[in-house]
Amino acid sequence: MKFAAIVLAAGSATRFGGDKLSAMLGGEPLIRHAIRAARAAPVERVIVVARSGLDIGEWEGGPPVERIELASNALSISLRAGIAAVHGMDGVFVFLGDMPRVPHQIASHLAAILGESYAAMPRYKGKPGHPVLLSASSFADVERLTGDAGAGKLLKARGDIAFADCDNPGVMLDIDRPEDLAGL
Repeated sequence: MKFAAIVLAAGSATRFGGDKLSAMLGGEPLIRHAIRAARAAPVERVIVVARSGLDIGEWEGGPPVERIELASNALSISLRAGIAAVHGMDGVFVFLGDMPRVPHQIASHLAAILGESYAAMPRYKGKPGHPVLLSASSFADVERLTGDAGAGKLLKARGDIAFADCDNPGVMLDIDRPEDLAGL
């Protein structure tokens, strides 16, 4: 199967006070942790949907990192832009730019369990996390999303989601406020 990855990074980070994805964690900007996790997935390319001015870095080797410049607080617009950029893929991993601790091996596991499912997701202590692997059969539904909701509403309404139980809280950990980052 052929997969791509999308890293959503176009929001304004108002709860953080702005420029969240450039905040430093472990000596590098937060966004680069998410891109690194996306590049570790079994993908042919990584598309970063980012606001203007966000430095996503230069990447060598591995799957190429492409950028779609977009400024929108509506998660659906960013997700739709990313999906529109992938053609001929059997699925797309959706990574969030503010989730720096996603375990790199989880994406391969999701790819292995996707099968004929609508999507595959990690689950930590019974709660779904990220990244989400959307099958190509979900793309038309994603194109109809509006507002600040991602694919969560679509996924909750489906009975054909493959879950990978995982013991790593990194699939749940996102950075919304400066204190979240300081806690790491």
